[in-house]
Amino acid sequence: MLIRNLTPAIIEALSDTPVVMLNGARQTGKSTLAKALTGKSYPARYVTLDDATSLAAAKHDPDGFISGLGGPAIIDEIQRAPELFMAIKAAVDLDRGPGKFLLTGSANVLLLPRLSESLAGRMEIFTLWPFSQGEFRGVTEDFIDTVFSEEPLPTTFNSSDDAMTLLGRAVRGGYPEVSARASEARRRAWFGSYITTILQRDVRDIANVDGLNAMPRLLSILATRSASLLNYSELSRTTSLPQSTLKRYMALFETTFLISHLPAWSSNLGKRLVKTSKLVLNDTGLLASLLAVDVSRLENSPLSGALVESFVIMELKKQISWSNIKPMLLHYRTQAGQDVDVVLEDTSGRVVGIEIKTSKSVSGKDFNGLQSFAEAAGSKFIRGIVLYGGNETVSFGSNLLALPIASLWGINSISTPLTEKCDH
Repeated sequence: MLIRNLTPAIIEALSDTPVVMLNGARQTGKSTLAKALTGKSYPARYVTLDDATSLAAAKHDPDGFISGLGGPAIIDEIQRAPELFMAIKAAVDLDRGPGKFLLTGSANVLLLPRLSESLAGRMEIFTLWPFSQGEFRGVTEDFIDTVFSEEPLPTTFNSSDDAMTLLGRAVRGGYPEVSARASEARRRAWFGSYITTILQRDVRDIANVDGLNAMPRLLSILATRSASLLNYSELSRTTSLPQSTLKRYMALFETTFLISHLPAWSSNLGKRLVKTSKLVLNDTGLLASLLAVDVSRLENSPLSGALVESFVIMELKKQISWSNIKPMLLHYRTQAGQDVDVVLEDTSGRVVGIEIKTSKSVSGKDFNGLQSFAEAAGSKFIRGIVLYGGNETVSFGSNLLALPIASLWGINSISTPLTEKCDH
């Protein structure tokens, strides 16, 4: 089993927090990770609400179900019985010892306020994304913390794991099961079943939604707009869906971890809420399947740019979950049209700008957006980076650098450590 880079952080949280929630899309490996922790790291009873009997018991008598678990417990797919949250709150209020519950769920509780608020101050939340490139290689990437260092960046990195191309990595995506399938037809079949399961099961668990037959088409349309600015008016015209319905469907896609939004960066914090966000599908394997493209079709195709940009954004999002800095993930765009694909901002307001290019060469004009962003950010600007499809690290002036996209999983990467026992 591949080690997940988030594991040490989860074990640390279980050592001092009563409830730990592990969110994530279906089939990202949450259950596998939870079961792996039930040995020396976190001796606990494992219960899944995918089991019909356990689910019926949890819904019939939530308090009795929780009290009957005894000792530390892992409850898998908790979103299927939201009634348990209040029972867990009552149990934790009686005994606030650490590591009482490890919960997993395929719905983002941060977007379900009634559930997250019931355990406010008692629960720490993590998101398990599909495999990162480092996890495939057995290393923990340190790109995020490295680019925030004020020291010069390394000029060499380790990318000798295999001969897989950048587009090959993007088309593979990160879902554990589908990544092992060599056939494009078999990957597409898996993703087709995956989408059907989410829409017919998880969405129905969260909300009663009419018109589920419109949601697969909407998701396919969103795939053509991944890594682009989100325009609800244009989407409403294209889909013939009222904006109110469209926004409800989009919220459900986000709740089930199919899509994400990148807010716009502004030096004025108040203006960020009114600026247009960028839409991103959360796995490029799923994205490629929805677009019905493979590596050969993507060669020299305009679709490759959006696919690679989505791929890089998601690699950064995955690494943020175990980084020390944990910056916000944003984008930058001016009314004059200057833009930066990704902005990383830490809690003190320091920023790193990242442009993403699929080409194998970089020119000075590729830094125009980063220079505009540097002027807007002022003293908070640490550096601007163009991630591109070449192999060389090249300086383009003070705090401006071109780096290979492969540096995302090659810079300062270290072998993933074995986890230690978590004492309670």
